[in-house]
Amino acid sequence: MSDATGYARILLRGYLTRRGATMNDQSPLVRQWGLLRTLASRKYGVTVKELAQEAGVSIKTIRRDLEIFQAAGFPLREVVCEFGRKKWHLESVKPPAELNFTWEEAAALYLGRRLLEPLIGTLFWQAAREAFRKIQAVLEPGPRAYLDKFATMFCQTMSGAHDYSKKAELIDSLMQGIEDNRAVLLTYQSLQATEPVTYTIYPFGLAYHRGALYLVGRTPRHEDIRHWKVDRIDAVELKDQRFQRPEDFDLQKHLSKSFGVYQGDGEVCVRVRFLPPVARYVEESTWHPSQKLTKQRDGSLIAEFTLDGTEEIKRWIMSFGKYAQVVEPGELRDQVVEELREALESQKGSPVVPGRSSERKQVLTTTAE
Repeated sequence: MSDATGYARILLRGYLTRRGATMNDQSPLVRQWGLLRTLASRKYGVTVKELAQEAGVSIKTIRRDLEIFQAAGFPLREVVCEFGRKKWHLESVKPPAELNFTWEEAAALYLGRRLLEPLIGTLFWQAAREAFRKIQAVLEPGPRAYLDKFATMFCQTMSGAHDYSKKAELIDSLMQGIEDNRAVLLTYQSLQATEPVTYTIYPFGLAYHRGALYLVGRTPRHEDIRHWKVDRIDAVELKDQRFQRPEDFDLQKHLSKSFGVYQGDGEVCVRVRFLPPVARYVEESTWHPSQKLTKQRDGSLIAEFTLDGTEEIKRWIMSFGKYAQVVEPGELRDQVVEELREALESQKGSPVVPGRSSERKQVLTTTAE
C-alpha cells in the first residue's frame, strides 16, 4: 500500500464514519483519528502504553497505527525522556510558503463550507469547522459580511442522497480487501431477492455513481467483472485468501463504455432525437465520454453514444417522455415503446385522488426555466 493510498483511505473512511461508539468498537479509522487528536493535544508527548489504554486496544495495535502515520508522512517522532521513558510527539509544522492562500482562494474556501455540510456529525466536521473559523478570523468585517450574505444564495439539495455512516466499518473492510488483494465474504441481497446470500468476492475497486457506491469485482466462479451496490451489502468479512488482480484492469476504463454502472456484453450505437423543448438541456451536459451532439435546423438535437448496453440509457431516454425519440437501434426503440405503453395502461388503472389535479397545477408554476 502506497503512502498516498494509505492517507486517502484514512480520509475516506473518516468521511463515512459517525461519532458515537467507543474506539475499540469502531473501525481502525476512528481509533487512528482519535490517536492523532491525542498526539496533537499532548504538548509533552504520550507513551504507547497510555495511547493503548485510552483507545482500549493492545500496544501492538498502537505501534502498527503509528507506523501507518509515519508512512503516510505525519511528522511523528519518538523521544527518550527521563529514566529511559519513551514518548511520541506529533510535531506542529507550518505549511510551506507555496500553500499560502490569496484572498480569492480563502474566500472560495470559506464559501465552500456549505459543500461540507454532509460532514456534520462525522469525525472530520469539528476539524473542518475550526479551519473555517481560522479563515473567518483573517477576513475583515466588511468582506466577511459580504461572503456570509453571498453564501445564503447557495443551497445543496439532498434529493436521493445516500447515508453510508452506518456502513463505515463495512466499507473499511472492502477498502482493505481492495488495497491488499484479499478476498472478502460478502452477504448481499439483490434488488429482486427475498433473502440475503453470502459468497466470496474478489474486490477490485469502488465506483461512485449518482450519489451511490458500487463495489466492482468478480467471484471465484466467474471470470466476468460484476457490480454490487453497497446499500444492499449486509456484511463483509475479510478473508486470508489472496487473489491476483488482472494487470490490465483499470476501473475508469472498465466503466467508460457503460451509461452508468450496468455492464453489457457488446457494442451498440445509440442515436436519440431530442425535440426543441429539451434540446438545450441535453446540450448543456456531458452525459457520456462518447457522446456526439448535432444541432438540427428545426431546433432539435441528435445525440449519439457508443455503449456496451442499453438498459440504463433506456431509463434516461424515457425520463424525457414525449420529447425524446430513439432513432437507432430499432430494438431499443421497440423496448421504449412497449414500456411506455405498459406505463400508460398502468396509469389508466390507477385510482384518481380528489384534488390532485389542482395541486399539480400549482407545482408546475414553480418549474425551473
